Amino acid sequence: MSTVVWLSLFLWLSVDLRKMPVGEAARILAVETVAGKSHWYFMSSVLRSLTDAGHTVTVFTPFLDGDRINYTEVDTSRYFPMKLEMDVMQTIREFGDPVVLMNERSRVVRIYCDAIYGNQKLADLIASEARHLYDLLLIEPLGLDCVSYLANALDLPVIYSIPSPMITFAEWGFTGHLSNPACVSNMLASHAVPGTFLQRFTNTALLTYSMAKMKYDQLINLVTDPRPYDLARTVNPSIIFQNSYYVTESPSPVTPNVIYVGGIHLKPAKTIPKDILDFIEDSPQGVIFFTFGSTIKVSSLPGHIEQSFKEAFADIPQRVLWKYEGEMKDKPKNVMTRKWFPQREILLHPKVKLFISHGGMSGVCEAVDGGVPVLGIPVFYDQPRNIENLVLNGMAISMDLLSTTKEKLSNAISELINDEKYSKNAKIASNRFRDRPMTPQQSVVYWTEYVIRHKGAPHLISHALNLTWYQYLLLDIIAVALILIFLFIFVVFKVFKCIKTFKKDKVKTQ
Repeated sequence: MSTVVWLSLFLWLSVDLRKMPVGEAARILAVETVAGKSHWYFMSSVLRSLTDAGHTVTVFTPFLDGDRINYTEVDTSRYFPMKLEMDVMQTIREFGDPVVLMNERSRVVRIYCDAIYGNQKLADLIASEARHLYDLLLIEPLGLDCVSYLANALDLPVIYSIPSPMITFAEWGFTGHLSNPACVSNMLASHAVPGTFLQRFTNTALLTYSMAKMKYDQLINLVTDPRPYDLARTVNPSIIFQNSYYVTESPSPVTPNVIYVGGIHLKPAKTIPKDILDFIEDSPQGVIFFTFGSTIKVSSLPGHIEQSFKEAFADIPQRVLWKYEGEMKDKPKNVMTRKWFPQREILLHPKVKLFISHGGMSGVCEAVDGGVPVLGIPVFYDQPRNIENLVLNGMAISMDLLSTTKEKLSNAISELINDEKYSKNAKIASNRFRDRPMTPQQSVVYWTEYVIRHKGAPHLISHALNLTWYQYLLLDIIAVALILIFLFIFVVFKVFKCIKTFKKDKVKTQ
């Protein structure tokens, strides 16, 4: 308790000493609810934008960047199951299929909810008067009401941080808007746009199932495992910062409080380490960069698939930078392996001809910003749709990981590098991605301050959130309309029947 009180006093004094009015120097409480590095990259970039603008941030996070001016961290790593360097095949088994993923998701979310509220420092903060020192809560939503509990307990305006495209099966609960499955793909779909009847049918079925599954899980948790944070009313976020932008996301209607800030993690390029830079610049045919990000352990690829990559790379004139954990046996001469590469800097180097990626949103933004063609090999979650959006923009080819062969890899690499249309389309996509009225960092600062200035900005929240599902879908209106039509037809039928009977009786009397 003393730590929380001291921390809150420090935050209060630091803001007071700056002599900035509220709304220009706000006190922001942030909570990272998912122990995934890609999630933290997005959240930490949002928070850095706010601290750079002079706001004071306290964040509960399992990933520590180190305290700095206006920024204080509370370590929650021991409460969370960390999702780092996961086995490829295990990930595909547990999360590869959308139906399996939704089943597993409910279990994982429950663990995250318990981790959040199992943190004693956060519990002390909720119970103390120090909670009144904050102006805003910034948090990543999970899809269960445990996030709502914190917002209600602190009685603060809420901003959601979503490190992916919109979570379509939770969109209605977040914004009061339901994207039409006829033209907007589910986040778990394997297509960018549902263009065929079969895709529209499966897209509708997937949306229906995922929404029903999420609601079912909430009800089951209330009945079988009731806890205080499950009983809170749903909170309506003032603003949603979403990690997407045109090109990485197909056009779709959104409510006014959804703000696209995709690419916010992109920073000015730093110097590439000398050994890596020499490897790149000494390659007359250019370089290919291959990584599956921080979540997937590339060295866990099945032996025959890893061998297919080695054989395909050995036959090409380009050099390859391959993010790989540990020592690689029989490594081709034109391949450099490292456990870590400066991805942002590499993708901006003019000699990089191709990016082989699993389709994580951070890497997708970096590839689009750098104007680099992509060979996408998605594994799970939003990755298939992320890659398909790049395919739709003509700058990528998508491949299935489990059916990968040397021939398929060689053909795809050759097409992407030798056919100039992919490079040209990647440059067009880069220009579109960069062309914005303000930077993502400026958007975050402006809208955060907007919410504080306007006391939570309730005027941005859709009134659809006040409707039941059948009212939103106009089922009650349709039902009444059908009843009226039926009654009209029935009355007309009875009138005509009476007229017909009257005529028959009149003929008989004559």
